[in-house]
Amino acid sequence: MDSMERGGSKPHVVVTPFPIQSHLNTFLNLAKLLHSRGFHITYVNTEYNHRRLLNTRGPQALDGLPDFRFETIPDGLPYTDSDATQHLPSLAESTSKNCLIPFTNLLNKLQESASNGLVPPVTSLVSDAVMAFTVKAAQEFGLPIAIYCPISAISYLGVWHGRTLLDEGIIPLKDESYLTNGYLDTKLDWLEGMKNMRLRDLPSYFSSLDPDDYLMLKFSVNELQKEKSADAIIFNTFSELESEALSTLSSIFPPIYTIGPVHLVLNQIQHNHVLDSIGSNLWKEDAHCIEWLESQKPKSVVYVNFGSVTVMSAEQLHEFAWGLANSKKPFLWIIRPDLVDGGSMILSPEFLSETKERSFIASWCEQQKVLNHPSIGGFLTHCGWNSIIESICSGVSMACWPFYGDQQTNCRYACTEWGIGVEIDNNVKREVVERLVNELIEGDKGKEMRQKVLEWQKISKEATGCGGSSCISMDKLINQVLIKRN
Repeated sequence: MDSMERGGSKPHVVVTPFPIQSHLNTFLNLAKLLHSRGFHITYVNTEYNHRRLLNTRGPQALDGLPDFRFETIPDGLPYTDSDATQHLPSLAESTSKNCLIPFTNLLNKLQESASNGLVPPVTSLVSDAVMAFTVKAAQEFGLPIAIYCPISAISYLGVWHGRTLLDEGIIPLKDESYLTNGYLDTKLDWLEGMKNMRLRDLPSYFSSLDPDDYLMLKFSVNELQKEKSADAIIFNTFSELESEALSTLSSIFPPIYTIGPVHLVLNQIQHNHVLDSIGSNLWKEDAHCIEWLESQKPKSVVYVNFGSVTVMSAEQLHEFAWGLANSKKPFLWIIRPDLVDGGSMILSPEFLSETKERSFIASWCEQQKVLNHPSIGGFLTHCGWNSIIESICSGVSMACWPFYGDQQTNCRYACTEWGIGVEIDNNVKREVVERLVNELIEGDKGKEMRQKVLEWQKISKEATGCGGSSCISMDKLINQVLIKRN
């Protein structure tokens, strides 16, 4: 640690995530990991999420340490005291247009604090791929910046190809007929670095007629252009898992660093109990679900969690519910307060009566603890990247129901390239859920997937171990980018 200090002070990195749950989780893990490597951390929340975290975790939950501090900037949206995920297109547009000035004001404030000896001078920035306005701030302050991508490398590459698809007129869709006439199955084998892809396997807003999705398409493509000016691109993956996509990205973008799975690296370091107590979950975790898992047989429980962004219809909720009930398998189901469109999250008395002896329903949980529990036999997931990578590290195969954004691409690779998942059609039916849940837990296909995911688990551990690919990449990131040497 002492060897990293310059002029008697630690290197100081400002960490800025996009303000949604999955991004907060992985960014906090990375910030803790950098802190363990001797960095002073300033972690930047939006005011909205900072309030939510304090309401959920307690008024002192983000007091931090002298060398791990939290700051806030406004997200530019109208004030609200609601406790729900914000509208993503509005949030993306607002942060892009409104956050640069508050962020540069924060950097000026930190510089002033450094001149007064209160904090070390800022030496680098680590920012979310969806907060690319920080690249301009880095240029203004003469600071190196690494862009951290909380999505898979293959999904990031898919977004990059969006510009070509727009230029070729393949997207956006012309009318509603394109959703049902087979057009979404158009093969895109010519996309460099991506295998066996169809249009439907690219980010969901590529194949949508919703104006909000078109806004997200343009926003995402434009953000990637800005990131070509960064000093580095970081992925929460390991090179062995996404080698082809990473090779293609390396020919387009600044130096690529694969440092994941980050939570696996973090689990290996000596723990700081104060930092361990700092969490990023915006909903209160139900610890009783772990106690319930203790009463279940090994590899018998289906864990069901659709993440922090998925919003389904009441009909879809009931199809999933009765599919789980009819499977006769025990299940742990995480149902957020805002999971159902319109907030009408009502499970029928018949379903609750049918499953009460073999189910546990909670509003949120500590996912890593759940996935690592010996009773978990499979994961019914939305295929967010955190969930995919955590499932791999825990050796748990998946039934995949992608909902939004990069999840379609993750699902395609999990099911067809990595051999660790089976897909549930968007038009979810209880008979299919029942069949795939049973296959996941006790079928021949389920056994094959479990064997494959255990192989990937072994590789992930090797990658993050001493001398592994991710370990080496992390050292290079620190020494080549985050510590600015004169």
